[in-house]
Amino acid sequence: MRWGSVDYRQLQKLRDNLAKLESVDMDKFCRDMSKELAARLLALVIPRTPVGQYPKGSGKKGGTLRRGWTAKTDEEAATGGTKVDPKAYANSLPVFKRGRTFYIEVINPVKYASYVEFGHRTRGGKGWVAGQYFLTLSERDLERVAPAVLEKELEKLLRRVFNV
Repeated sequence: MRWGSVDYRQLQKLRDNLAKLESVDMDKFCRDMSKELAARLLALVIPRTPVGQYPKGSGKKGGTLRRGWTAKTDEEAATGGTKVDPKAYANSLPVFKRGRTFYIEVINPVKYASYVEFGHRTRGGKGWVAGQYFLTLSERDLERVAPAVLEKELEKLLRRVFNV
């Protein structure tokens, strides 16, 4: 009884492609994706961050909190530090790895940022200023699109490896 012939070329090609996939630096891919998501978060949160409105002649200038997203220190933000592109700024941030988890810290160093985000008591403690949740809402928006962004980039990587 004869079982027929077998062509192993496709299995060999699959083996070769899997070897190529194994050689891909997945840590670099995860770091790049972390920076991409951080840039997207900054692109969402910066325009959503409120700008203080002050009367003319007061000598005060609004926008310190908004500029703080791409500033290294609150002093730089207060003095109107150099305007930085969110993507360029995100690429300059370090990505940390703890176990199998990659993370990147996007911080607004302006001292009163958390008070504007979550709300605070007024001077004298008798009233309450509601929080504006600009970061919370931006994070929620990012969580909605992140899976699609990651899936698209992973698909590109797999297409390169498998020459599809």
